[in-house]
Amino acid sequence: MPKHQIAWLPGDGIGAEVAQAARLVLDAAGYDAEYHHGDIGWHFWVTEGDALPQRTLDLLARTECAFFGAITSKPAAEAARELAPELQGRGLTYRSPIVRMRQLLDLYICQRPCRALPGNPLNYREGIDVVVFRENTEGMYIGVEFPSVPESFYAEKAMSRIPRDAAISIRSITARASNRIVKAAFEFARRNGRRKVTAVHKANVLRATCGLFLEQATEVAALYPEIEFDTANVDAMCMWLLKNPHNYDVIVTTNLFGDILSDLCAQLVGGMGFAYSGNIGEKYAVFEPTHGSAPRYAGLNKVNPIAAILAAAMMAGWTGEKEIEAAIHRAVEEVVRRGEVRTYDMGGSSTTMQMAEAIAAQARRGTA
Repeated sequence: MPKHQIAWLPGDGIGAEVAQAARLVLDAAGYDAEYHHGDIGWHFWVTEGDALPQRTLDLLARTECAFFGAITSKPAAEAARELAPELQGRGLTYRSPIVRMRQLLDLYICQRPCRALPGNPLNYREGIDVVVFRENTEGMYIGVEFPSVPESFYAEKAMSRIPRDAAISIRSITARASNRIVKAAFEFARRNGRRKVTAVHKANVLRATCGLFLEQATEVAALYPEIEFDTANVDAMCMWLLKNPHNYDVIVTTNLFGDILSDLCAQLVGGMGFAYSGNIGEKYAVFEPTHGSAPRYAGLNKVNPIAAILAAAMMAGWTGEKEIEAAIHRAVEEVVRRGEVRTYDMGGSSTTMQMAEAIAAQARRGTA
Protein backbone atom coordinates (compact mmCIF):
# COMPACT_ATOMS: atom_id res chain seq x y z
CA MET A 1 0.00 0.00 0.00
CA PRO A 2 1.36 3.49 -0.83
CA LYS A 3 2.86 5.32 2.11
CA HIS A 4 0.79 8.49 1.76
CA GLN A 5 -2.91 9.02 1.02
CA ILE A 6 -3.43 12.38 -0.72
CA ALA A 7 -6.64 14.16 -1.71
CA TRP A 8 -6.09 15.48 -5.23
CA LEU A 9 -8.20 18.56 -6.06
CA PRO A 10 -7.29 19.88 -9.54
CA GLY A 11 -10.18 22.37 -9.72
CA ASP A 12 -10.88 24.63 -12.69
CA GLY A 13 -9.12 26.29 -15.62
CA ILE A 14 -5.40 25.64 -15.57
CA GLY A 15 -5.72 23.76 -12.29
CA ALA A 16 -5.74 20.34 -13.96
CA GLU A 17 -2.69 21.20 -16.07
CA VAL A 18 -0.49 22.44 -13.23
CA ALA A 19 -1.65 19.55 -11.04
CA GLN A 20 -0.57 17.12 -13.76
CA ALA A 21 2.81 18.85 -13.90
CA ALA A 22 3.18 18.57 -10.12
CA ARG A 23 2.32 14.85 -10.19
CA LEU A 24 4.93 14.23 -12.87
CA VAL A 25 7.64 15.74 -10.65
CA LEU A 26 6.43 14.02 -7.48
CA ASP A 27 6.58 10.65 -9.27
CA ALA A 28 10.04 11.40 -10.66
CA ALA A 29 11.32 12.30 -7.20
CA GLY A 30 10.01 9.01 -5.80
CA TYR A 31 7.13 10.27 -3.68
CA ASP A 32 5.17 7.17 -2.64
CA ALA A 33 1.50 8.15 -2.59
CA GLU A 34 -1.99 7.20 -3.68
CA TYR A 35 -3.98 10.15 -5.02
CA HIS A 36 -7.74 10.37 -4.56
CA HIS A 37 -9.58 12.73 -6.90
CA GLY A 38 -11.89 15.26 -5.26
CA ASP A 39 -14.62 17.34 -6.90
CA ILE A 40 -14.19 21.06 -6.32
CA GLY A 41 -14.72 24.30 -8.19
CA TRP A 42 -16.95 26.28 -10.47
CA HIS A 43 -18.53 23.36 -12.34
CA PHE A 44 -19.93 22.00 -9.08
CA TRP A 45 -21.22 25.40 -8.05
CA VAL A 46 -23.09 25.78 -11.34
CA THR A 47 -24.50 22.24 -11.45
CA GLU A 48 -24.97 21.47 -7.75
CA GLY A 49 -24.95 24.84 -5.98
CA ASP A 50 -21.88 23.86 -3.95
CA ALA A 51 -18.28 24.43 -5.07
CA LEU A 52 -17.07 22.21 -2.21
CA PRO A 53 -19.45 19.24 -2.08
CA GLN A 54 -19.87 17.18 1.06
CA ARG A 55 -18.34 14.14 -0.66
CA THR A 56 -15.11 16.14 -1.04
CA LEU A 57 -15.13 17.11 2.61
CA ASP A 58 -15.58 13.42 3.43
CA LEU A 59 -12.55 12.66 1.24
CA LEU A 60 -10.45 15.17 3.17
CA ALA A 61 -11.39 13.39 6.39
CA ARG A 62 -9.96 10.12 4.99
CA THR A 63 -6.64 11.48 3.73
CA GLU A 64 -3.39 12.80 5.14
CA CYS A 65 -3.44 16.14 3.32
CA ALA A 66 -4.55 17.65 0.02
CA PHE A 67 -3.05 19.16 -3.10
CA PHE A 68 -5.23 21.89 -4.59
CA GLY A 69 -4.83 23.23 -8.14
CA ALA A 70 -6.90 26.34 -8.84
CA ILE A 71 -10.53 27.41 -8.83
CA THR A 72 -12.61 30.11 -10.45
CA SER A 73 -14.30 32.56 -8.08
CA LYS A 74 -16.71 35.32 -9.06
CA PRO A 75 -18.70 38.00 -7.20
CA ALA A 76 -21.88 36.76 -5.54
CA ALA A 77 -24.33 38.33 -8.00
CA GLU A 78 -22.52 36.94 -11.03
CA ALA A 79 -22.18 33.54 -9.39
CA ALA A 80 -25.91 33.42 -8.70
CA ARG A 81 -26.71 34.21 -12.35
CA GLU A 82 -24.60 31.28 -13.55
CA LEU A 83 -26.40 28.66 -11.47
CA ALA A 84 -28.26 25.97 -13.39
CA PRO A 85 -31.93 26.95 -13.98
CA GLU A 86 -33.22 24.38 -11.50
CA LEU A 87 -31.07 25.93 -8.76
CA GLN A 88 -32.11 29.52 -9.38
CA GLY A 89 -34.14 31.23 -6.66
CA ARG A 90 -33.08 28.92 -3.83
CA GLY A 91 -31.07 31.59 -2.03
CA LEU A 92 -27.75 29.84 -2.60
CA THR A 93 -24.67 31.96 -1.91
CA TYR A 94 -21.27 31.28 -3.43
CA ARG A 95 -18.31 31.03 -1.06
CA SER A 96 -14.74 30.30 -2.05
CA PRO A 97 -13.92 26.60 -1.50
CA ILE A 98 -10.40 27.31 -0.31
CA VAL A 99 -11.66 29.81 2.27
CA ARG A 100 -14.21 27.24 3.47
CA MET A 101 -11.55 24.53 3.74
CA ARG A 102 -9.33 26.84 5.76
CA GLN A 103 -12.14 27.54 8.21
CA LEU A 104 -13.77 24.10 8.40
CA LEU A 105 -10.43 22.33 8.88
CA ASP A 106 -8.92 25.10 11.04
CA LEU A 107 -5.97 25.54 8.66
CA TYR A 108 -4.91 28.64 10.54
CA ILE A 109 -1.43 29.00 9.04
CA CYS A 110 -1.03 30.23 5.49
CA GLN A 111 2.70 29.91 4.92
CA ARG A 112 3.89 31.56 1.70
CA PRO A 113 7.60 31.35 0.88
CA CYS A 114 8.91 33.93 -1.59
CA ARG A 115 12.50 33.25 -2.63
CA ALA A 116 14.35 34.60 -5.66
CA LEU A 117 15.67 31.59 -7.58
CA PRO A 118 19.16 32.26 -8.98
CA GLY A 119 18.99 32.95 -12.70
CA ASN A 120 15.29 33.78 -12.82
CA PRO A 121 15.04 36.72 -15.26
CA LEU A 122 11.93 37.93 -13.44
CA ASN A 123 13.59 38.54 -10.08
CA TYR A 124 13.15 42.06 -8.78
CA ARG A 125 16.51 41.63 -7.06
CA GLU A 126 18.67 38.60 -6.40
CA GLY A 127 18.83 37.13 -2.91
CA ILE A 128 15.30 37.97 -1.75
CA ASP A 129 14.05 35.34 0.71
CA VAL A 130 10.88 36.25 2.60
CA VAL A 131 8.28 33.98 4.19
CA VAL A 132 4.81 35.39 4.89
CA PHE A 133 2.73 33.91 7.71
CA ARG A 134 -0.87 34.91 7.14
CA GLU A 135 -3.61 34.21 9.66
CA ASN A 136 -5.99 32.06 7.66
CA THR A 137 -9.31 31.69 9.48
CA GLU A 138 -10.67 35.08 10.54
CA GLY A 139 -10.35 38.80 9.79
CA MET A 140 -12.23 40.13 6.78
CA TYR A 141 -12.70 36.60 5.40
CA ILE A 142 -15.13 35.23 8.00
CA GLY A 143 -18.00 35.74 5.55
CA VAL A 144 -20.24 37.86 7.78
CA GLU A 145 -21.61 40.51 5.43
CA PHE A 146 -24.74 42.59 4.96
CA PRO A 147 -25.69 43.96 1.51
CA SER A 148 -27.66 46.63 3.35
CA VAL A 149 -27.72 47.88 6.93
CA PRO A 150 -30.12 45.95 9.19
CA GLU A 151 -32.48 48.32 10.97
CA SER A 152 -31.54 46.73 14.29
CA PHE A 153 -28.02 48.15 13.93
CA TYR A 154 -29.29 51.63 14.67
CA ALA A 155 -30.20 50.66 18.23
CA GLU A 156 -26.53 51.28 18.94
CA LYS A 157 -25.60 54.96 18.91
CA ALA A 158 -22.19 54.29 17.35
CA MET A 159 -23.89 52.72 14.34
CA SER A 160 -25.46 56.05 13.40
CA ARG A 161 -22.24 56.84 11.52
CA ILE A 162 -23.03 54.06 9.03
CA PRO A 163 -25.00 55.43 6.05
CA ARG A 164 -28.36 53.81 5.39
CA ASP A 165 -27.28 52.74 1.92
CA ALA A 166 -24.06 51.06 3.07
CA ALA A 167 -22.99 47.44 2.61
CA ILE A 168 -21.11 46.01 5.60
CA SER A 169 -18.39 43.40 6.00
CA ILE A 170 -17.37 42.41 9.53
CA ARG A 171 -13.70 42.08 10.51
CA SER A 172 -13.21 39.75 13.46
CA ILE A 173 -9.83 39.37 15.20
CA THR A 174 -9.33 37.19 18.28
CA ALA A 175 -6.49 36.96 20.77
CA ARG A 176 -6.28 33.18 20.32
CA ALA A 177 -5.91 33.27 16.54
CA SER A 178 -3.48 36.19 16.67
CA ASN A 179 -1.35 34.49 19.30
CA ARG A 180 -1.06 31.18 17.49
CA ILE A 181 -0.19 32.62 14.06
CA VAL A 182 2.54 34.81 15.57
CA LYS A 183 3.82 31.82 17.55
CA ALA A 184 3.90 29.76 14.34
CA ALA A 185 5.99 32.46 12.66
CA PHE A 186 8.48 32.58 15.53
CA GLU A 187 8.71 28.79 15.75
CA PHE A 188 9.45 28.67 12.00
CA ALA A 189 12.11 31.35 12.47
CA ARG A 190 13.71 29.44 15.34
CA ARG A 191 13.74 26.08 13.49
CA ASN A 192 15.15 27.57 10.32
CA GLY A 193 17.71 30.00 11.70
CA ARG A 194 15.79 33.08 10.60
CA ARG A 195 16.96 36.35 12.06
CA LYS A 196 13.86 38.54 12.25
CA VAL A 197 10.06 38.49 12.45
CA THR A 198 8.04 41.55 11.40
CA ALA A 199 4.40 41.93 12.52
CA VAL A 200 2.35 43.96 10.03
CA HIS A 201 -0.79 45.82 11.13
CA LYS A 202 -2.74 49.09 10.90
CA ALA A 203 -3.25 49.69 14.61
CA ASN A 204 -3.07 53.47 14.25
CA VAL A 205 -6.46 53.37 12.47
CA LEU A 206 -7.95 49.93 13.17
CA ARG A 207 -7.33 50.39 16.86
CA ALA A 208 -9.51 47.60 18.22
CA THR A 209 -8.74 44.75 15.81
CA CYS A 210 -5.17 45.51 14.77
CA GLY A 211 -4.51 46.76 18.28
CA LEU A 212 -5.39 43.30 19.63
CA PHE A 213 -3.22 41.59 17.01
CA LEU A 214 -0.27 43.86 17.83
CA GLU A 215 -0.63 43.24 21.57
CA GLN A 216 -0.51 39.49 21.02
CA ALA A 217 2.45 39.78 18.64
CA THR A 218 4.41 41.78 21.20
CA GLU A 219 3.64 39.27 23.96
CA VAL A 220 4.72 36.30 21.84
CA ALA A 221 7.89 38.06 20.64
CA ALA A 222 9.06 38.39 24.25
CA LEU A 223 9.25 34.58 24.41
CA TYR A 224 11.85 34.51 21.61
CA PRO A 225 14.54 36.99 22.70
CA GLU A 226 17.11 35.54 20.29
CA ILE A 227 15.00 36.61 17.28
CA GLU A 228 14.78 40.25 16.27
CA PHE A 229 11.23 41.61 16.28
CA ASP A 230 9.81 44.72 14.68
CA THR A 231 6.45 46.02 13.49
CA ALA A 232 5.22 48.02 10.52
CA ASN A 233 2.02 49.59 9.26
CA VAL A 234 0.79 47.71 6.21
CA ASP A 235 0.92 50.73 3.90
CA ALA A 236 4.51 51.53 4.87
CA MET A 237 5.39 47.85 4.57
CA CYS A 238 4.42 47.83 0.90
CA MET A 239 6.82 50.70 0.30
CA TRP A 240 9.68 49.22 2.33
CA LEU A 241 9.40 45.82 0.66
CA LEU A 242 10.00 47.48 -2.68
CA LYS A 243 12.75 49.74 -1.39
CA ASN A 244 14.66 47.33 0.87
CA PRO A 245 13.35 43.75 0.41
CA HIS A 246 16.51 42.26 1.91
CA ASN A 247 15.67 43.85 5.26
CA TYR A 248 12.81 41.39 5.77
CA ASP A 249 12.86 37.74 6.67
CA VAL A 250 9.61 36.43 8.22
CA ILE A 251 6.44 38.53 8.02
CA VAL A 252 3.36 37.73 10.12
CA THR A 253 0.03 39.47 9.72
CA THR A 254 -3.75 39.22 9.58
CA ASN A 255 -5.78 37.55 6.86
CA LEU A 256 -6.47 40.35 4.37
CA PHE A 257 -3.11 42.08 4.82
CA GLY A 258 -1.38 38.72 4.38
CA ASP A 259 -3.28 38.07 1.17
CA ILE A 260 -2.13 41.39 -0.25
CA LEU A 261 1.46 41.32 0.99
CA SER A 262 2.11 37.76 -0.15
CA ASP A 263 1.20 38.69 -3.73
CA LEU A 264 3.48 41.71 -3.53
CA CYS A 265 6.28 39.46 -2.28
CA ALA A 266 5.51 36.95 -5.04
CA GLN A 267 6.10 39.63 -7.67
CA LEU A 268 9.48 40.38 -6.12
CA VAL A 269 10.57 36.84 -7.00
CA GLY A 270 9.01 36.36 -10.41
CA GLY A 271 5.25 36.63 -10.13
CA MET A 272 2.42 34.18 -9.65
CA GLY A 273 4.18 31.45 -11.61
CA PHE A 274 6.46 31.09 -8.57
CA ALA A 275 3.93 31.70 -5.77
CA TYR A 276 2.78 28.81 -3.62
CA SER A 277 1.55 28.17 -0.11
CA GLY A 278 0.68 25.67 2.56
CA ASN A 279 -2.59 26.03 4.44
CA ILE A 280 -1.63 24.23 7.62
CA GLY A 281 -3.47 23.20 10.76
CA GLU A 282 -2.69 20.91 13.66
CA LYS A 283 -3.93 17.76 11.88
CA TYR A 284 -4.38 18.55 8.19
CA ALA A 285 -2.95 20.73 5.45
CA VAL A 286 -3.81 21.84 1.90
CA PHE A 287 -1.03 22.86 -0.48
CA GLU A 288 -1.59 25.03 -3.53
CA PRO A 289 -0.13 27.35 -6.12
CA THR A 290 -1.61 30.72 -5.23
CA HIS A 291 -2.47 31.83 -8.75
CA GLY A 292 -6.03 31.69 -10.00
CA SER A 293 -7.60 29.40 -12.57
CA ALA A 294 -6.63 31.67 -15.53
CA PRO A 295 -9.44 30.33 -17.76
CA ARG A 296 -8.14 32.10 -20.86
CA TYR A 297 -5.06 29.86 -20.73
CA ALA A 298 -6.89 26.63 -19.95
CA GLY A 299 -6.01 23.86 -22.37
CA LEU A 300 -3.16 25.79 -24.00
CA ASN A 301 -0.34 23.96 -22.17
CA LYS A 302 1.25 27.37 -21.70
CA VAL A 303 1.40 28.47 -18.08
CA ASN A 304 4.34 28.19 -15.71
CA PRO A 305 3.91 25.11 -13.44
CA ILE A 306 6.72 25.96 -11.02
CA ALA A 307 4.35 27.31 -8.35
CA ALA A 308 2.41 24.04 -8.37
CA ILE A 309 5.61 21.99 -8.34
CA LEU A 310 6.97 23.92 -5.35
CA ALA A 311 3.61 23.49 -3.58
CA ALA A 312 3.93 19.74 -4.17
CA ALA A 313 7.46 19.81 -2.73
CA MET A 314 6.15 21.62 0.35
CA MET A 315 3.48 18.92 0.70
CA ALA A 316 6.13 16.21 0.53
CA GLY A 317 8.10 17.91 3.29
CA TRP A 318 5.03 18.30 5.50
CA THR A 319 4.35 14.56 5.21
CA GLY A 320 7.86 13.83 6.42
CA GLU A 321 9.62 13.36 3.06
CA LYS A 322 12.23 16.05 3.58
CA GLU A 323 14.73 14.51 1.16
CA ILE A 324 12.16 14.49 -1.64
CA GLU A 325 11.23 18.08 -0.86
CA ALA A 326 14.89 19.08 -1.06
CA ALA A 327 15.42 17.12 -4.29
CA ILE A 328 12.50 18.89 -5.99
CA HIS A 329 13.79 22.28 -4.86
CA ARG A 330 17.24 21.49 -6.21
CA ALA A 331 15.72 20.36 -9.51
CA VAL A 332 13.66 23.54 -9.88
CA GLU A 333 16.66 25.71 -9.04
CA GLU A 334 18.90 23.93 -11.54
CA VAL A 335 16.39 24.17 -14.41
CA VAL A 336 15.78 27.87 -13.71
CA ARG A 337 19.51 28.56 -13.35
CA ARG A 338 20.39 26.92 -16.69
CA GLY A 339 17.63 28.83 -18.48
CA GLU A 340 17.27 26.32 -21.31
CA VAL A 341 13.57 25.77 -20.58
CA ARG A 342 11.45 28.86 -19.94
CA THR A 343 7.71 29.40 -20.13
CA TYR A 344 6.18 32.50 -21.72
CA ASP A 345 6.18 34.54 -18.49
CA MET A 346 9.95 34.03 -18.25
CA GLY A 347 10.45 35.21 -21.82
CA GLY A 348 10.59 31.74 -23.36
CA SER A 349 8.35 29.51 -25.44
CA SER A 350 8.44 26.23 -23.49
CA THR A 351 5.13 24.62 -22.60
CA THR A 352 3.78 23.72 -19.18
CA MET A 353 4.71 20.07 -19.63
CA GLN A 354 8.12 20.81 -21.13
CA MET A 355 8.99 22.73 -17.98
CA ALA A 356 7.60 19.93 -15.81
CA GLU A 357 9.49 17.28 -17.77
CA ALA A 358 12.76 19.20 -17.45
CA ILE A 359 12.31 19.49 -13.67
CA ALA A 360 11.24 15.83 -13.42
CA ALA A 361 14.34 14.71 -15.32
CA GLN A 362 16.56 16.77 -13.03
CA ALA A 363 14.77 15.35 -9.97
CA ARG A 364 15.40 11.79 -11.19
CA ARG A 365 19.10 12.53 -11.51
CA GLY A 366 19.12 14.12 -8.08
CA THR A 367 17.49 11.13 -6.38
CA ALA A 368 19.24 8.36 -8.33
